[in-house]
Amino acid sequence: MFNLLSIADIEIETQTGTNPILDESGQFVSAEEAVSNFAKLWEEWDIVNKFIGSIPKLIIAAVLIILGIWLSRIVSKIVIKTLKSRGVDASVYLFIKSIISVVIKIAFVLFALSLFININSFLAAIGAAGITAGIGLQDSVSQFASGIQILLNHPFKAGDYIEVNGIGGNVERIQFMNTVIITPDNKRITIPNSHITTNNITNYSAEKTRRVDLSFSVSYNSDFSLVRKAILQATESCEAVLKTPEPQIFVNSHDASGISIIARVWCENADYWNAYFQMMEKVKISFDNNNINIPFDQLDVHIIDKE
Repeated sequence: MFNLLSIADIEIETQTGTNPILDESGQFVSAEEAVSNFAKLWEEWDIVNKFIGSIPKLIIAAVLIILGIWLSRIVSKIVIKTLKSRGVDASVYLFIKSIISVVIKIAFVLFALSLFININSFLAAIGAAGITAGIGLQDSVSQFASGIQILLNHPFKAGDYIEVNGIGGNVERIQFMNTVIITPDNKRITIPNSHITTNNITNYSAEKTRRVDLSFSVSYNSDFSLVRKAILQATESCEAVLKTPEPQIFVNSHDASGISIIARVWCENADYWNAYFQMMEKVKISFDNNNINIPFDQLDVHIIDKE
C-alpha cells in the first residue's frame, strides 16, 4: 500500500522546493536522499557483481594452487628416486627435494595471483627486497652458499671422521649454515660452513682401509732381526690388523738412548683405534717374551780428577 501525502505535506514539499519520492521501503523521501540511497544500493550490487564475476577466477586460482602442491610432490618423489639410484648422499637429495618443492609451489602461487593483479611490480619489489637483504646478510649468504657447495661436492658425509683446522670428530649432520661434529671425547662442535670450505679438510673415513703407524724404541744391544720377528708375531696375533698389505718394519732413526723403529700395518677404517691399542699392547708382550729391552733416557756423567 502506498502512503498518501496530505495537502499540508504537499504544500510543505512544494515550498521547500523538493519533490516527494517513494523509496523501496514505501517511505516518501526527498530527491537528494533517493539519489544517495540509489548510489549506495548500486555500490552494493556492484561489489556483489564483481564477486560473482570473480568466482571463475577464484576457482581457477584454487585449482592452480592444488595442482602446484600435487606436482611438487610428484616431482620430488621422482628426483629422490633418481638420486637414490645413483647413490647420492641422503643430505644432498633431501636438500634438492626441498628446493624443487618450494620453487614449484611459488611458481603456481604466482600464476594464481596473476589472475587478479599485475605481478610484474610484485616481482620487482621482491627482487629489490632480496638485493637489500643480501647486502645485509652477506655472512649468512656465504654460509648458505658454502653449505650448498658441501652438499653438492660431498667431500664428506654424515658419520665420517674429519679434521678441519685442527678440529676433528665424527660428522653428526650437515646443515645449510653449519656442520655439527662430535669429538672423540663426546663434545659437540658447530663449525660454520664457510670455515670448512676455506680450509683443508682431512677425511679419515673416505677410504675403506687405513694405515696405522707405530713407533717403538729398542736398545742398541738389541738384534734388529729379532726385533722385526717380535713385531711380526704381534701383528699376526692382532685380529684388527689386515694380512694384506703386509706389515712394514723399518729403522727410523738412531736416537741418543736407543734405536727408533717404525711399524706400518693396515686395518679396516672402523678398526683403526682397536688396531692401534692392540698392537701397542701385543708388541710390549712380544718384546718381553724375546728379552728385548726398551731403553729409557740415560745420562752419562764423567768425573775428571785433575789432581
